[in-house]
Amino acid sequence: MGLKALYLGVAMSALLAAPAAAATTTNIIRHAAWTAADERDYGEFIAAIGASGCRSVDACLHDKANVFAASDPKGVRFRSDCADLPYVLRFYYAWHRGLPFSYVTDVAPRGRASDIRYSPRGNQVAERRDVLTGANALSILNVLRDGVSSAAYRIDPELEAPLASDFYSPAVGPGSIKPGTVIYDPNDHLAVIWKVEADGRLRYIDAHPDNSLTRGFYDLRFVRSSPGMGAGFKNWRPARLEGAKQGADGALVGGHIRLARNDEIQDFSLTQFYGTERGNDWRGTDWRSGRFVLNGQRMDYYDYVRAQMAGGSLSFDPVREVADMVVSNCADLSYRADAVNLGLEAGMDKRSEPARLPVNIYGTEGEWEDFSTPSRDARLKTAFKELRDNAERFMTMARAADARLAYRGNDLAGDMLAAYDRAAAGCSVSYVRSDGSPVSFGYEEARRRLFRFSFDPYQCAERRWGAEGAELSTCPDGPLKRAWYAAQKSLRNQLDRTYEARMDWSLADLETGDQRIGVKEAPDTDVRSYLLAQKEKPGGLSDARFR
Repeated sequence: MGLKALYLGVAMSALLAAPAAAATTTNIIRHAAWTAADERDYGEFIAAIGASGCRSVDACLHDKANVFAASDPKGVRFRSDCADLPYVLRFYYAWHRGLPFSYVTDVAPRGRASDIRYSPRGNQVAERRDVLTGANALSILNVLRDGVSSAAYRIDPELEAPLASDFYSPAVGPGSIKPGTVIYDPNDHLAVIWKVEADGRLRYIDAHPDNSLTRGFYDLRFVRSSPGMGAGFKNWRPARLEGAKQGADGALVGGHIRLARNDEIQDFSLTQFYGTERGNDWRGTDWRSGRFVLNGQRMDYYDYVRAQMAGGSLSFDPVREVADMVVSNCADLSYRADAVNLGLEAGMDKRSEPARLPVNIYGTEGEWEDFSTPSRDARLKTAFKELRDNAERFMTMARAADARLAYRGNDLAGDMLAAYDRAAAGCSVSYVRSDGSPVSFGYEEARRRLFRFSFDPYQCAERRWGAEGAELSTCPDGPLKRAWYAAQKSLRNQLDRTYEARMDWSLADLETGDQRIGVKEAPDTDVRSYLLAQKEKPGGLSDARFR
């Protein structure tokens, strides 16, 4: 049997009959390779976690949705941030199913880089480790949690020397992008797909430094970037244990794990980088010039992904999508509340502001990484802006009688506005002020104060939630902290997360009003005002084209 056929696998009864639960914390490999059935079952494991509604990595792996939970040692706690999550889930599953697992332990930048998580030209693998029979599984989980960083994902998909990466670049389409596929945003965020909707939307789970686990839809928050940075969709590279000896108990002992090369992987593809017109014949071309064409129609990349995942057609139900985005944004507000509360519980708001911001507010470590929220807030603001932009897009499509719009009513603006208001009415944000008094407000109020939310963990709860007027009166922050808050306004307005930029500004630096620091005006996120204005346009929304 050829390697490609071997790695893709056929369901083998001997493997499928193996015990599903691990009776010990010792890692025991019983199967030399992952089969197609193993990959399918791994996807179902991820899908069950995604559907469970669990809110932390520990809660997820202890949840009844995890079929292996009962076999884990009592009292064990599972922790993970965004970069660790794909590794923790993959190894956890491999351990319980007796499957081989190998991972990158060290990378080196290709060229100069002040931080290998944000290296401009990406990284290359310097060291790997095979997890063989006999290793302590809980120790491995701890090592993965403490040792893996986003630098391990920042690798050109074509780079296989001196050592291969843990992932490969899959084709864009059903069967290749699936539950278990990893998404890498080179602005230092990772997620794992748990569901592919019938309309092609991709649902993901992601984790954070506070070990919370959140959910969302794949969208503009995951930026495209150069192949050298390894951005985009990633599948686990097929692995096979070779040279092992089988013990009397069936365990495969010793040996080494060989990873499949790109040319041995049937659905390896560079389409997500270079577009549909060149295939893998891309050398000498600029990835930014890639065109995405489906059924003779050129598409935006994100539309192309969605259409492919929907089976080749693109359709938008604008009323449903507006409602879904509001619900998703409300969930993100709730997740943000969890993160802010951790900082308040740790007493960060009672500490003095450092003399300078971190070297980069988006990529750091220590207290700032654990308790600040600039990256989380930027992604949230991007989602609110995308909702506003999508409302305008759907109106434009309707006026052009675009067949991709699945709408049969006669008042699109009114129907989207009603859907927005219904979904928003079910959203409430609550926090406790510095004097212990509770405050609650709804979705639309959260949108209005969105760019007043402070990402700075040293500031009071009221400023973390953009309070003004009487609500702010209980904030104990003195003149210095108030000055820091005012000076950080341009950074709060910024959606782009610039991880390579130096940001270790002092208060005096921020107060200079330097045009290179942040963004002076916040973008428009006001969906209601836009839709109300569309309703008032003469002759616009009762036109026969909308029926």
